[in-house]
Amino acid sequence: MSEKSILKIGILGSGSWATAMIKMLTDSSQDKKVIWWVRKEEDKEYIVKYKHNPSYLSAVEIKVASENIYTRAKDVIHQSDVVVLNTPAAYLKDALIDVTAEDFAGKTVVSAIKGIIPDENIAIADFLVTYYQVPLDKIVVVGGPCHAEEVAQERLSYLTFACSDKRVASDCARLFANHYIKTILSSDTMGVEYGAVLKNIYALAGGICHGLGFGDNFQAVLVSNALREMEYFVNALSPMSRDIKASAYLGDLLVTAYSQFSRNRTFGNMIGKGYTVQSAQLEMNMVAEGYYASGCIQSIIKKHNLDMPICNMVYQVLYNHQPASIEVAKLANNFI
Repeated sequence: MSEKSILKIGILGSGSWATAMIKMLTDSSQDKKVIWWVRKEEDKEYIVKYKHNPSYLSAVEIKVASENIYTRAKDVIHQSDVVVLNTPAAYLKDALIDVTAEDFAGKTVVSAIKGIIPDENIAIADFLVTYYQVPLDKIVVVGGPCHAEEVAQERLSYLTFACSDKRVASDCARLFANHYIKTILSSDTMGVEYGAVLKNIYALAGGICHGLGFGDNFQAVLVSNALREMEYFVNALSPMSRDIKASAYLGDLLVTAYSQFSRNRTFGNMIGKGYTVQSAQLEMNMVAEGYYASGCIQSIIKKHNLDMPICNMVYQVLYNHQPASIEVAKLANNFI
């Protein structure tokens, strides 16, 4: 097969989830060229020399050719047919600082970011359409319960690929499918994307409650109410027929709310135990998307006049510095 006939797929991001996706792609049997943007020059040098990411999932062998690893996002985008965005949402604009709409022209863009752009308070797909003129039918959103740590261990996992054009979703899904990654297709781009954002807030809420000493009985009621709240939100913003019990919604919520690998639950647990937001952020080595998402979702809640008590509780604790014990007590009185 000639170089020109091989699909080129670029990954922007070098955290644990990006590293896990690199592993998925290079373990897939489909012919492709994988190109990787790594933010720090010293990380690139380490990866080139030792074939491991020094900061995240360091046990994973990196099978990307040394000449295909860059520290400039524009270089990766120019060479790629499919561009995968996999940075924290709060850092995406910095990653794309010198990238223009022309750079994305004709490319399929995959968002593996489970967050919202903070200043604009819009989801990644909307951000790409508005600021980079990427057509919606060329944007694929990745969702589903899939912790990077279990991918590193090759434990069976499921990913949902959502796009308004299911053929595009299918083409992207085939790139990632392998013996431990199963793929599901969806046309619910907005629902999958906002579901992935909300589940981080709900996992943070669960962590807060755990830190306060609430047990499994209460957590189960919290999660069941969170699922109803999620369904209410996505139906308000994007009314369509969807099964909220599908793995992209309920499955992702469950794994993020309960798993030992959930950074959002860990962050919330620290808040519940009395850490300040700043001290919890300093102690964690990874970004808890739920913190940034809470502020962004609150703006959307106000704009659409939505009733979202769990999201409101998290916002009051994180941003208005209200006592977690009081806010959770008020929340518990509204549960059904």
